[in-house]
Amino acid sequence: MAEGINVRFSGALQQFIRERVEGTGLYSSASEYLRDLVRHDFEREEERRWTSLREELRAGLEADAAEFVPLDAESLIRTAKA
Repeated sequence: MAEGINVRFSGALQQFIRERVEGTGLYSSASEYLRDLVRHDFEREEERRWTSLREELRAGLEADAAEFVPLDAESLIRTAKA
């Protein structure tokens, strides 16, 4: 069973949410509107993480093959043990 989170809004924020729900017709309830906001925020964060990862890998992906050095696993292990 999903665990719920209760949130209370008052004043200007409550009015803003009401206007979004009642004024646009895009959402049937405040809960639906808030779930949509959280979902979009989640997607933005996921995209930010992927973008960050791509930036970290860019140098390797764009490197010329001549820049790579062949590695021998056995010699690496011997060196690490020494």
